[in-house]
Amino acid sequence: MRKYELMFIVKPDLEETAIKAVADNMKEVVTSNGGKILEAKEMGQKDLAYEIKKYKTGYYFLFIIETENLETTKEFERISRINENIIRHIVVRVED
Repeated sequence: MRKYELMFIVKPDLEETAIKAVADNMKEVVTSNGGKILEAKEMGQKDLAYEIKKYKTGYYFLFIIETENLETTKEFERISRINENIIRHIVVRVED
């Protein structure tokens, strides 16, 4: 099994329920594509290092997952690019 860290930043101007819905949707993307979420952290609203799409802050989320299927991370990246409420994302493979 390969371990990955998936981080994404959600727009700060959404309501709390909409932010939770985005995070739940991303969890569903991971689990429906064969991934297992080991840890899910809601890191809260933080300042961005630089302005992204005219936003100076964003809601950070971090998922630590395990998967054997590379399609899990590819689908996460695809959905993150499509979703207008996600302003930035990154996928990092964790070495054991």
